Amino acid sequence: MKASVYCTAKTVSQAELIVERLKGAGFTNNDISALLPDKRGTKDFAHEHNTKAPEGATAGGIAGLGVGAALGWLAGIGSLAIPGVGPFIAAGPIMAALGGAAVGTAAGGVIGALVGMGIPEFEAKRYDAKIREGNILISVHTEDGKQRDLAKDIFKHAQADDISTGSEASAKSV
Repeated sequence: MKASVYCTAKTVSQAELIVERLKGAGFTNNDISALLPDKRGTKDFAHEHNTKAPEGATAGGIAGLGVGAALGWLAGIGSLAIPGVGPFIAAGPIMAALGGAAVGTAAGGVIGALVGMGIPEFEAKRYDAKIREGNILISVHTEDGKQRDLAKDIFKHAQADDISTGSEASAKSV
């Protein structure tokens, strides 16, 4: 059964380590998502770092986003501003979710995107709070129990927090 495994990392270097290990274990850049607050310009309130999503997903250099090569390897990395929530750097499938309809309302931006990706609402709220505190959300798509266990082991060995698994949302046939 397809599912995603989630965790939070406290630092960019911890997130980079996790992504490198996932990559080394055979997960592709399209399987892995990362979401982190964009802290560029936090001391410079007169300057905003906004791009359009999904057009902004490929805009800008990796170094300009303040992330290293491992996070830059992820598909569709870019920065975006969620009205009423703030600026974020996102990569992977979560970038598409944030660029979609879930971002339409300020109150449900991140939470709505996470729920849309299959995370239960109570966990989505917890992850939203963690991201706002400066943590980095990492998720990885898995095809079966073996991959889920592998991802969880990688997260545990990297001392990630808030490790959980959720069924992936699937589109219903009409």
